[in-house]
Amino acid sequence: MSAALRPRAIPVTKKEIFGWAMFDFANSSYTTVVITIAYGKFFVSHIVPAGSLARDTYWSVAIILSTVLNLILSPVAGAVIDYSGRKKAALIASCLICSVATASLAFVGPGDVWPAIGLIVLSNAAFMLSESFCASFLPELSTPATMGKISGIGWGIGYFGGLLSAFIALKLIITGNPADTAVYVAQNQRAMVAVGIFFLTAALPTFILVKNRSAPAPGFEHAGAVRLVKAGFGEFKNSFAIAARHKILFQFLFAFMVYMAGLDAIVKFVGIFAEQEVKLTNSELVYLFLVLQVSAAAGALGFGWLESRIGPKKTVMLTLGWWILGVLGIYFMDPIGHALGVLPKYVFYALGIFAGAGIGATQASSRTVVGLLAPPDRTAQMFGFWAVFSRFGTILGASFGFVADGFHSRRAAVLLVLVFFIVGALMLSRVDVERGIREAHPS
Repeated sequence: MSAALRPRAIPVTKKEIFGWAMFDFANSSYTTVVITIAYGKFFVSHIVPAGSLARDTYWSVAIILSTVLNLILSPVAGAVIDYSGRKKAALIASCLICSVATASLAFVGPGDVWPAIGLIVLSNAAFMLSESFCASFLPELSTPATMGKISGIGWGIGYFGGLLSAFIALKLIITGNPADTAVYVAQNQRAMVAVGIFFLTAALPTFILVKNRSAPAPGFEHAGAVRLVKAGFGEFKNSFAIAARHKILFQFLFAFMVYMAGLDAIVKFVGIFAEQEVKLTNSELVYLFLVLQVSAAAGALGFGWLESRIGPKKTVMLTLGWWILGVLGIYFMDPIGHALGVLPKYVFYALGIFAGAGIGATQASSRTVVGLLAPPDRTAQMFGFWAVFSRFGTILGASFGFVADGFHSRRAAVLLVLVFFIVGALMLSRVDVERGIREAHPS
Protein backbone atom coordinates (compact mmCIF):
# COMPACT_ATOMS: atom_id res chain seq x y z
CA MET A 1 0.00 0.00 0.00
CA SER A 2 1.08 3.61 -0.31
CA ALA A 3 2.83 4.79 2.78
CA ALA A 4 0.45 6.46 5.19
CA LEU A 5 1.26 9.88 6.50
CA ARG A 6 3.35 9.90 9.65
CA PRO A 7 1.48 10.60 12.89
CA ARG A 8 0.72 14.27 13.31
CA ALA A 9 3.00 16.17 15.68
CA ILE A 10 0.58 16.71 18.58
CA PRO A 11 2.39 17.13 21.93
CA VAL A 12 1.94 14.25 24.39
CA THR A 13 0.87 15.16 27.93
CA LYS A 14 0.92 13.19 31.17
CA LYS A 15 -2.89 13.31 31.15
CA GLU A 16 -2.93 11.57 27.79
CA ILE A 17 -0.57 8.85 29.01
CA PHE A 18 -2.84 8.38 32.02
CA GLY A 19 -5.84 8.15 29.68
CA TRP A 20 -4.10 5.50 27.58
CA ALA A 21 -3.12 3.45 30.65
CA MET A 22 -6.71 3.55 31.88
CA PHE A 23 -7.76 1.35 28.97
CA ASP A 24 -5.63 -1.45 30.40
CA PHE A 25 -7.37 -0.78 33.72
CA ALA A 26 -10.78 -0.93 32.01
CA ASN A 27 -10.40 -4.00 29.82
CA SER A 28 -8.92 -6.09 32.62
CA SER A 29 -12.44 -6.27 34.03
CA TYR A 30 -13.55 -8.38 31.08
CA THR A 31 -10.74 -10.91 30.99
CA THR A 32 -10.62 -11.23 34.80
CA VAL A 33 -14.32 -11.63 35.59
CA VAL A 34 -15.81 -13.05 32.39
CA ILE A 35 -13.04 -15.28 31.05
CA THR A 36 -10.97 -16.23 34.09
CA ILE A 37 -12.80 -16.42 37.41
CA ALA A 38 -16.57 -15.97 37.22
CA TYR A 39 -18.58 -16.51 34.03
CA GLY A 40 -16.69 -19.57 32.79
CA LYS A 41 -17.48 -21.43 35.99
CA PHE A 42 -21.10 -20.20 35.93
CA PHE A 43 -21.47 -21.17 32.26
CA VAL A 44 -20.35 -24.75 32.89
CA SER A 45 -22.42 -25.24 36.03
CA HIS A 46 -25.64 -23.39 35.18
CA ILE A 47 -25.93 -22.50 31.48
CA VAL A 48 -25.04 -25.96 30.17
CA PRO A 49 -27.88 -28.38 30.99
CA ALA A 50 -27.29 -30.72 33.93
CA GLY A 51 -26.07 -34.12 32.87
CA SER A 52 -24.46 -32.88 29.65
CA LEU A 53 -21.28 -34.75 28.74
CA ALA A 54 -19.84 -31.70 26.97
CA ARG A 55 -19.81 -29.12 29.74
CA ASP A 56 -16.17 -28.05 29.50
CA THR A 57 -16.15 -28.63 25.75
CA TYR A 58 -18.80 -25.96 25.19
CA TRP A 59 -16.63 -23.40 26.99
CA SER A 60 -13.60 -24.50 24.97
CA VAL A 61 -15.62 -24.04 21.77
CA ALA A 62 -16.46 -20.47 22.77
CA ILE A 63 -12.82 -19.63 23.50
CA ILE A 64 -11.51 -21.31 20.34
CA LEU A 65 -14.10 -19.69 18.07
CA SER A 66 -13.40 -16.23 19.49
CA THR A 67 -9.65 -16.80 19.09
CA VAL A 68 -10.02 -17.93 15.47
CA LEU A 69 -12.27 -14.95 14.72
CA ASN A 70 -9.63 -12.67 16.20
CA LEU A 71 -6.90 -14.38 14.18
CA ILE A 72 -8.83 -13.57 11.00
CA LEU A 73 -9.82 -10.02 11.93
CA SER A 74 -6.68 -8.65 13.60
CA PRO A 75 -4.36 -8.15 10.61
CA VAL A 76 -7.24 -7.10 8.37
CA ALA A 77 -8.58 -4.60 10.90
CA GLY A 78 -5.06 -3.29 11.53
CA ALA A 79 -4.51 -2.68 7.83
CA VAL A 80 -7.94 -0.99 7.47
CA ILE A 81 -7.10 1.34 10.36
CA ASP A 82 -3.72 2.24 8.88
CA TYR A 83 -5.42 3.06 5.56
CA SER A 84 -8.24 5.08 7.12
CA GLY A 85 -6.34 6.72 9.98
CA ARG A 86 -9.33 6.05 12.28
CA LYS A 87 -7.46 4.33 15.06
CA LYS A 88 -9.32 5.95 17.96
CA ALA A 89 -12.72 5.26 16.38
CA ALA A 90 -11.78 1.58 16.06
CA LEU A 91 -10.73 1.45 19.71
CA ILE A 92 -14.02 2.99 20.84
CA ALA A 93 -16.05 0.65 18.60
CA SER A 94 -14.32 -2.50 19.86
CA CYS A 95 -14.86 -1.39 23.47
CA LEU A 96 -18.55 -0.70 22.84
CA ILE A 97 -19.07 -4.08 21.16
CA CYS A 98 -17.35 -5.93 24.01
CA SER A 99 -19.23 -3.99 26.70
CA VAL A 100 -22.66 -4.39 25.11
CA ALA A 101 -22.14 -8.09 24.32
CA THR A 102 -20.97 -8.70 27.90
CA ALA A 103 -23.96 -6.89 29.39
CA SER A 104 -26.24 -8.86 27.03
CA LEU A 105 -25.24 -12.05 28.84
CA ALA A 106 -27.83 -10.89 31.39
CA PHE A 107 -30.50 -12.14 28.95
CA VAL A 108 -28.96 -15.64 28.78
CA GLY A 109 -30.30 -18.23 31.20
CA PRO A 110 -29.92 -21.95 31.91
CA GLY A 111 -30.08 -24.01 28.73
CA ASP A 112 -29.25 -21.08 26.42
CA VAL A 113 -25.89 -22.60 25.49
CA TRP A 114 -25.48 -21.31 21.96
CA PRO A 115 -26.71 -17.74 22.63
CA ALA A 116 -24.17 -17.62 25.46
CA ILE A 117 -21.43 -18.99 23.20
CA GLY A 118 -22.33 -16.43 20.53
CA LEU A 119 -22.04 -13.55 22.99
CA ILE A 120 -18.77 -14.87 24.40
CA VAL A 121 -17.34 -15.21 20.89
CA LEU A 122 -18.40 -11.66 20.01
CA SER A 123 -17.29 -10.08 23.28
CA ASN A 124 -13.97 -11.94 23.53
CA ALA A 125 -13.02 -11.25 19.90
CA ALA A 126 -13.85 -7.55 20.43
CA PHE A 127 -11.81 -7.55 23.65
CA MET A 128 -8.79 -9.00 21.88
CA LEU A 129 -9.11 -6.47 19.05
CA SER A 130 -9.35 -3.62 21.55
CA GLU A 131 -6.17 -4.87 23.21
CA SER A 132 -4.18 -4.62 19.95
CA PHE A 133 -5.80 -1.28 19.01
CA CYS A 134 -4.82 0.17 22.38
CA ALA A 135 -1.27 -1.16 22.03
CA SER A 136 -0.90 0.50 18.62
CA PHE A 137 -1.08 3.93 20.30
CA LEU A 138 2.05 3.22 22.33
CA PRO A 139 4.64 4.33 19.72
CA GLU A 140 2.85 7.67 19.36
CA LEU A 141 2.74 8.37 23.09
CA SER A 142 6.36 7.55 23.87
CA THR A 143 9.93 7.70 22.72
CA PRO A 144 12.23 4.68 22.44
CA ALA A 145 13.63 5.70 25.85
CA THR A 146 10.22 5.95 27.59
CA MET A 147 8.24 3.25 25.78
CA GLY A 148 9.07 0.48 28.27
CA LYS A 149 8.16 2.59 31.28
CA ILE A 150 4.84 3.71 29.79
CA SER A 151 3.95 0.18 28.65
CA GLY A 152 4.73 -1.13 32.14
CA ILE A 153 2.56 1.56 33.74
CA GLY A 154 -0.38 0.51 31.56
CA TRP A 155 0.02 -3.18 32.29
CA GLY A 156 0.56 -2.57 36.00
CA ILE A 157 -2.53 -0.38 36.33
CA GLY A 158 -4.45 -3.02 34.39
CA TYR A 159 -4.01 -5.59 37.16
CA PHE A 160 -5.57 -3.19 39.66
CA GLY A 161 -8.55 -2.87 37.31
CA GLY A 162 -8.86 -6.65 37.40
CA LEU A 163 -8.72 -6.67 41.19
CA LEU A 164 -11.37 -3.95 41.57
CA SER A 165 -13.78 -5.49 39.07
CA ALA A 166 -13.33 -8.94 40.62
CA PHE A 167 -14.05 -7.51 44.07
CA ILE A 168 -17.22 -5.82 42.80
CA ALA A 169 -18.41 -8.96 41.03
CA LEU A 170 -17.48 -11.61 43.60
CA LYS A 171 -17.98 -9.74 46.86
CA LEU A 172 -20.81 -7.31 46.14
CA ILE A 173 -22.95 -9.04 43.48
CA ILE A 174 -22.36 -12.81 43.30
CA THR A 175 -23.03 -13.61 46.94
CA GLY A 176 -25.64 -16.38 46.70
CA ASN A 177 -25.28 -20.11 47.14
CA PRO A 178 -24.73 -21.81 43.74
CA ALA A 179 -27.27 -24.44 44.84
CA ASP A 180 -29.98 -21.73 44.92
CA THR A 181 -30.28 -21.64 41.14
CA ALA A 182 -32.71 -18.73 40.70
CA VAL A 183 -30.76 -16.35 42.96
CA TYR A 184 -27.35 -17.43 41.69
CA VAL A 185 -28.36 -17.05 38.03
CA ALA A 186 -29.83 -13.59 38.65
CA GLN A 187 -26.70 -12.45 40.48
CA ASN A 188 -24.38 -13.68 37.73
CA GLN A 189 -26.53 -11.94 35.13
CA ARG A 190 -26.31 -8.67 37.08
CA ALA A 191 -22.56 -9.15 37.39
CA MET A 192 -22.24 -9.25 33.58
CA VAL A 193 -24.11 -5.96 33.33
CA ALA A 194 -21.78 -4.52 35.96
CA VAL A 195 -18.71 -5.67 34.01
CA GLY A 196 -20.05 -4.14 30.79
CA ILE A 197 -20.66 -0.84 32.57
CA PHE A 198 -17.31 -0.97 34.37
CA PHE A 199 -15.39 -1.54 31.11
CA LEU A 200 -17.14 1.27 29.27
CA THR A 201 -17.01 3.74 32.18
CA ALA A 202 -13.37 3.09 33.08
CA ALA A 203 -12.42 3.52 29.40
CA LEU A 204 -13.91 7.04 29.21
CA PRO A 205 -10.60 8.71 30.20
CA THR A 206 -9.03 6.95 27.20
CA PHE A 207 -11.71 8.19 24.83
CA ILE A 208 -11.54 11.74 26.21
CA LEU A 209 -7.79 12.22 26.72
CA VAL A 210 -6.06 10.17 24.00
CA LYS A 211 -5.59 11.99 20.69
CA ASN A 212 -5.93 10.43 17.25
CA ARG A 213 -2.63 11.23 15.51
CA SER A 214 -2.91 8.78 12.62
CA ALA A 215 -3.86 10.13 9.19
CA PRO A 216 -5.37 8.37 6.16
CA ALA A 217 -3.05 6.88 3.56
CA PRO A 218 -2.74 9.04 0.42
CA GLY A 219 -5.74 8.41 -1.81
CA PHE A 220 -7.85 7.02 1.05
CA GLU A 221 -8.84 10.33 2.67
CA HIS A 222 -12.50 9.85 1.70
CA ALA A 223 -12.57 6.08 1.11
CA GLY A 224 -15.73 4.22 2.03
CA ALA A 225 -16.02 1.11 4.16
CA VAL A 226 -16.10 -1.30 1.20
CA ARG A 227 -12.90 0.07 -0.32
CA LEU A 228 -11.14 0.06 3.05
CA VAL A 229 -12.11 -3.55 3.77
CA LYS A 230 -10.96 -4.62 0.29
CA ALA A 231 -7.65 -2.89 0.90
CA GLY A 232 -7.38 -4.58 4.30
CA PHE A 233 -7.97 -8.05 2.82
CA GLY A 234 -5.44 -7.21 0.13
CA GLU A 235 -2.89 -6.55 2.86
CA PHE A 236 -3.89 -9.79 4.59
CA LYS A 237 -3.18 -11.70 1.38
CA ASN A 238 0.21 -10.01 1.23
CA SER A 239 1.14 -11.13 4.74
CA PHE A 240 4.13 -13.15 3.55
CA ALA A 241 5.44 -10.21 1.55
CA ILE A 242 4.98 -7.98 4.60
CA ALA A 243 6.88 -10.51 6.73
CA ALA A 244 9.72 -10.52 4.19
CA ARG A 245 9.99 -6.72 4.41
CA HIS A 246 10.00 -6.77 8.22
CA LYS A 247 12.06 -9.90 8.92
CA ILE A 248 13.35 -8.85 12.32
CA LEU A 249 9.89 -7.97 13.62
CA PHE A 250 8.55 -11.36 12.52
CA GLN A 251 11.59 -13.13 13.97
CA PHE A 252 10.64 -11.56 17.25
CA LEU A 253 6.96 -12.45 16.84
CA PHE A 254 7.79 -16.15 16.38
CA ALA A 255 9.91 -16.10 19.55
CA PHE A 256 7.11 -14.22 21.30
CA MET A 257 4.59 -16.86 20.23
CA VAL A 258 6.68 -19.67 21.78
CA TYR A 259 7.35 -18.09 25.17
CA MET A 260 3.80 -16.72 25.32
CA ALA A 261 2.63 -20.34 24.97
CA GLY A 262 4.38 -21.01 28.28
CA LEU A 263 2.92 -17.91 29.90
CA ASP A 264 -0.59 -18.60 28.63
CA ALA A 265 -0.44 -22.21 29.82
CA ILE A 266 0.37 -20.93 33.32
CA VAL A 267 -2.45 -18.38 33.28
CA LYS A 268 -5.04 -20.86 31.97
CA PHE A 269 -4.03 -23.88 34.08
CA VAL A 270 -2.68 -22.45 37.33
CA GLY A 271 -6.08 -22.77 39.00
CA ILE A 272 -6.44 -26.42 38.00
CA PHE A 273 -2.87 -27.21 39.07
CA ALA A 274 -3.29 -25.40 42.39
CA GLU A 275 -6.53 -27.23 43.20
CA GLN A 276 -5.62 -30.71 41.95
CA GLU A 277 -1.88 -30.91 42.66
CA VAL A 278 -1.30 -28.47 45.54
CA LYS A 279 -4.73 -29.18 47.10
CA LEU A 280 -5.58 -25.53 47.76
CA THR A 281 -9.07 -24.81 49.09
CA ASN A 282 -11.42 -22.31 47.41
CA SER A 283 -10.47 -19.56 49.88
CA GLU A 284 -6.78 -20.32 49.34
CA LEU A 285 -7.32 -20.08 45.59
CA VAL A 286 -8.80 -16.59 46.08
CA TYR A 287 -5.72 -15.56 48.03
CA LEU A 288 -3.53 -17.04 45.30
CA PHE A 289 -5.37 -14.95 42.71
CA LEU A 290 -4.84 -11.81 44.78
CA VAL A 291 -1.14 -12.63 45.22
CA LEU A 292 -0.71 -13.16 41.48
CA GLN A 293 -2.50 -9.92 40.59
CA VAL A 294 -0.52 -7.79 43.02
CA SER A 295 2.84 -9.36 42.17
CA ALA A 296 2.08 -9.08 38.45
CA ALA A 297 1.26 -5.38 38.82
CA ALA A 298 4.44 -4.77 40.81
CA GLY A 299 6.47 -6.71 38.24
CA ALA A 300 5.06 -4.75 35.31
CA LEU A 301 5.89 -1.44 37.00
CA GLY A 302 9.30 -2.55 38.29
CA PHE A 303 10.48 -4.16 35.08
CA GLY A 304 9.11 -1.18 33.13
CA TRP A 305 11.44 1.05 35.12
CA LEU A 306 14.32 -1.38 34.55
CA GLU A 307 13.56 -1.57 30.83
CA SER A 308 14.18 2.15 30.42
CA ARG A 309 17.74 1.48 31.62
CA ILE A 310 18.75 -1.81 30.01
CA GLY A 311 16.45 -1.96 26.97
CA PRO A 312 13.41 -4.10 26.10
CA LYS A 313 15.18 -7.18 24.69
CA LYS A 314 17.38 -7.60 27.77
CA THR A 315 14.33 -7.06 29.96
CA VAL A 316 12.33 -9.77 28.17
CA MET A 317 15.33 -12.13 28.40
CA LEU A 318 15.57 -11.38 32.12
CA THR A 319 11.87 -12.12 32.66
CA LEU A 320 12.20 -15.41 30.76
CA GLY A 321 15.10 -16.40 33.01
CA TRP A 322 12.85 -15.40 35.93
CA TRP A 323 10.12 -17.73 34.60
CA ILE A 324 12.54 -20.61 34.04
CA LEU A 325 13.59 -20.43 37.69
CA GLY A 326 9.97 -20.18 38.84
CA VAL A 327 8.81 -23.16 36.77
CA LEU A 328 11.74 -25.26 37.98
CA GLY A 329 10.74 -24.32 41.53
CA ILE A 330 7.17 -25.49 40.89
CA TYR A 331 8.38 -28.79 39.46
CA PHE A 332 10.60 -29.41 42.50
CA MET A 333 8.32 -27.82 45.12
CA ASP A 334 7.89 -31.06 47.08
CA PRO A 335 11.63 -31.63 47.72
CA ILE A 336 12.08 -27.88 48.30
CA GLY A 337 9.31 -27.94 50.90
CA HIS A 338 10.82 -31.04 52.53
CA ALA A 339 14.26 -29.39 52.66
CA LEU A 340 12.82 -26.23 54.22
CA GLY A 341 10.50 -28.10 56.57
CA VAL A 342 7.34 -26.46 55.21
CA LEU A 343 4.28 -27.72 53.35
CA PRO A 344 4.57 -27.65 49.54
CA LYS A 345 1.64 -25.24 49.30
CA TYR A 346 3.67 -22.57 51.10
CA VAL A 347 6.46 -23.10 48.60
CA PHE A 348 3.84 -22.73 45.87
CA TYR A 349 2.63 -19.44 47.36
CA ALA A 350 6.20 -18.10 47.50
CA LEU A 351 6.78 -19.14 43.91
CA GLY A 352 3.50 -17.47 42.98
CA ILE A 353 4.81 -14.17 44.32
CA PHE A 354 8.16 -14.71 42.60
CA ALA A 355 7.01 -15.99 39.21
CA GLY A 356 3.84 -13.88 39.14
CA ALA A 357 5.95 -10.73 38.95
CA GLY A 358 6.97 -11.85 35.47
CA ILE A 359 3.44 -12.05 34.02
CA GLY A 360 2.86 -8.38 33.33
CA ALA A 361 6.58 -7.65 32.83
CA THR A 362 6.98 -10.19 30.03
CA GLN A 363 3.90 -8.93 28.20
CA ALA A 364 4.61 -5.24 28.73
CA SER A 365 8.23 -5.51 27.56
CA SER A 366 7.18 -7.58 24.55
CA ARG A 367 4.65 -4.90 23.62
CA THR A 368 7.48 -2.37 23.78
CA VAL A 369 9.62 -4.38 21.36
CA VAL A 370 6.76 -4.51 18.84
CA GLY A 371 6.28 -0.76 19.20
CA LEU A 372 9.97 -0.15 18.52
CA LEU A 373 10.10 -2.48 15.51
CA ALA A 374 6.85 -1.28 13.91
CA PRO A 375 7.21 1.34 11.12
CA PRO A 376 5.36 4.55 12.11
CA ASP A 377 2.90 4.24 9.22
CA ARG A 378 1.97 0.62 10.04
CA THR A 379 1.59 0.51 13.81
CA ALA A 380 -2.01 -0.74 13.83
CA GLN A 381 -1.24 -3.47 11.30
CA MET A 382 1.91 -4.62 13.10
CA PHE A 383 0.11 -4.75 16.44
CA GLY A 384 -2.57 -6.73 14.62
CA PHE A 385 0.10 -9.30 13.76
CA TRP A 386 1.26 -9.12 17.40
CA ALA A 387 -2.26 -10.12 18.44
CA VAL A 388 -2.28 -12.94 15.88
CA PHE A 389 0.95 -14.45 17.18
CA SER A 390 -0.29 -14.04 20.76
CA ARG A 391 -3.41 -16.06 19.88
CA PHE A 392 -1.30 -18.77 18.23
CA GLY A 393 0.63 -18.85 21.49
CA THR A 394 -2.66 -19.39 23.32
CA ILE A 395 -3.48 -22.37 21.12
CA LEU A 396 0.05 -23.78 21.53
CA GLY A 397 -0.12 -23.32 25.31
CA ALA A 398 -3.36 -25.34 25.40
CA SER A 399 -1.21 -28.42 24.70
CA PHE A 400 -0.58 -28.41 28.49
CA GLY A 401 -3.85 -30.28 28.96
CA PHE A 402 -3.06 -32.90 26.31
CA VAL A 403 0.37 -33.57 27.79
CA ALA A 404 -1.02 -33.76 31.33
CA ASP A 405 -3.68 -36.27 30.26
CA GLY A 406 -1.38 -38.19 27.91
CA PHE A 407 1.27 -38.73 30.58
CA HIS A 408 -1.25 -38.83 33.45
CA SER A 409 0.94 -36.19 35.11
CA ARG A 410 0.58 -32.45 35.39
CA ARG A 411 4.22 -32.35 36.49
CA ALA A 412 5.15 -33.59 33.00
CA ALA A 413 3.13 -30.71 31.55
CA VAL A 414 5.10 -28.31 33.78
CA LEU A 415 8.23 -29.50 31.98
CA LEU A 416 6.53 -28.61 28.67
CA VAL A 417 6.06 -25.06 29.97
CA LEU A 418 9.75 -25.00 30.85
CA VAL A 419 10.58 -26.01 27.27
CA PHE A 420 8.43 -23.17 25.90
CA PHE A 421 10.34 -20.61 27.95
CA ILE A 422 13.78 -22.03 27.13
CA VAL A 423 13.11 -22.32 23.39
CA GLY A 424 11.49 -18.87 23.31
CA ALA A 425 14.53 -17.36 25.06
CA LEU A 426 16.91 -19.04 22.60
CA MET A 427 14.90 -17.74 19.65
CA LEU A 428 14.77 -14.23 21.13
CA SER A 429 18.54 -14.21 21.70
CA ARG A 430 18.98 -14.41 17.91
CA VAL A 431 16.80 -11.35 17.19
CA ASP A 432 18.81 -8.19 16.38
CA VAL A 433 16.38 -5.70 17.89
CA GLU A 434 18.72 -2.71 17.49
CA ARG A 435 19.05 -3.33 13.76
CA GLY A 436 15.29 -3.76 13.48
CA ILE A 437 14.73 -0.39 15.18
CA ARG A 438 17.10 1.31 12.72
CA GLU A 439 15.31 -0.29 9.75
CA ALA A 440 11.86 0.65 11.05
CA HIS A 441 12.85 4.24 11.84
CA PRO A 442 15.40 5.34 9.20
CA SER A 443 16.69 8.84 9.77
